[in-house]
Amino acid sequence: MRRPLIGLTGRRFRLGLIAGADPRYGDQCVDAHMTDFATRVATAGGIPVNLTYDTDPAGVCAWLSGVVITGGQDVHPACWGGDESVVRGIDPRTDTMVHDRERDDYELALVRYALERGIPVLGVCRGMQVLNVALGGTLVADLPPSSVRHLSAATAPTDGDADHVVSMTPGSLGAELFGDQVLTNSWHHQAVASCGDGLVVTGRAADGVPEVIEIPGRPVLGVQWHPEWMRSEDAALRWVVAAAEGAIHERV
Repeated sequence: MRRPLIGLTGRRFRLGLIAGADPRYGDQCVDAHMTDFATRVATAGGIPVNLTYDTDPAGVCAWLSGVVITGGQDVHPACWGGDESVVRGIDPRTDTMVHDRERDDYELALVRYALERGIPVLGVCRGMQVLNVALGGTLVADLPPSSVRHLSAATAPTDGDADHVVSMTPGSLGAELFGDQVLTNSWHHQAVASCGDGLVVTGRAADGVPEVIEIPGRPVLGVQWHPEWMRSEDAALRWVVAAAEGAIHERV
């Protein structure tokens, strides 16, 4: 049986940011991918494929069976009609929190090509927001304080603070995967505002902030938390592998 190839996105920065790196190579760039994604995808039966910005989105989608857009820095407001005056910093290669237009452009294109080919897509945290923006949606640039702490002080891995409960819409993919409610971790200060074409919110925190989006009837899912860092087994990464396996069988 063919095992599905699951593409995983990452980020790019200069080697000089890594403590202990040889200073002779400090100006050279390195592509970084969170190992926990690959480990969980492999455990679920998939073959993880780490994608760089040089991996042509259209070309690689001819081979991939699933795509995971991972977490990271904010999506540049120019991509969704936000306030560009908030953009700070100059070089995302020397500051991993600075907006990275190269990453934005790559991931937005990857999502669009994957959707065109019917490839299952999972967006995680930033990836959920990329998924929304790719389909014409907008974002909340900075969440106001509320009864729910969305930017947790806890370090990974964790299942989250006790007050961070996400409630699912009955009959949705979110409810099928996570049940009526699920306790999750949370490391974000932005969120989905208006949904992109076809997307609906099917999971919300107690303060109403969207935590799950999906396209009904299609293998497309976004979660605002980090399934790769949940201590308990999280269904999101298992889902994308299973959906990718199903897509393989349909093409055979």
